[in-house]
Amino acid sequence: MKEARLKTKCILLDLDGTILDSREAYLEAAKTAFEAMGMKNVPPETAMELPKRLEQDLPIDNLLAGLDRKKFLRTYLRRFYEATAEKTEPFPNIEETLSRLSAKAELALTTRRSLPARDIFRVLEKFGLAKYFQKVVTSLDTQNPKPDPEALMKCLRHLGAKAGDCIVVGDSVVDIRAGKNAGIRTVAVLSGIFGRKELERENPDLILKNISELPRFLE
Repeated sequence: MKEARLKTKCILLDLDGTILDSREAYLEAAKTAFEAMGMKNVPPETAMELPKRLEQDLPIDNLLAGLDRKKFLRTYLRRFYEATAEKTEPFPNIEETLSRLSAKAELALTTRRSLPARDIFRVLEKFGLAKYFQKVVTSLDTQNPKPDPEALMKCLRHLGAKAGDCIVVGDSVVDIRAGKNAGIRTVAVLSGIFGRKELERENPDLILKNISELPRFLE
């Protein structure tokens, strides 16, 4: 993809896969949920396909081999939120990156996690990252989670910014779709669970290896 330079006043960032490495939490959640239903040695590919499907509200029944979907998801989601406290870590150089980004623009964060914003702030505080964010919006703060643009628009209103003045950064196809639905420029990062081909199909304005590359693409 041709190198681009972006001018922006605010940056709306995703959490899992963009700022925090949540792969181990996804794997642990799948392992625990399948074992609770009597299945062991689940392939890692299946474990990583689950969050992709769930983010996009796609069917998962063919991944469950006849297991009760509701029971599985209760265990899966409970263990995922537990595991994020134990196994989730910031990607390398995140604090330095956020410091550089916050010197250029105001930062806000959106996440599909169904937790109160104060809990997300606590997670960020644990890693010394909360000070960089002016606003956090979770799925509990919206009627419709990403890819609906509602979370992004809440951030814009809080920051007093216009869609054309901002960029959205995320690792997921739903981040890119949400940005486009809001009329905001989009940057995809390859640090999460979605691959380049999947993200390229969403036609973001820019694709980067990870968020640490972003500062040099900003004016």
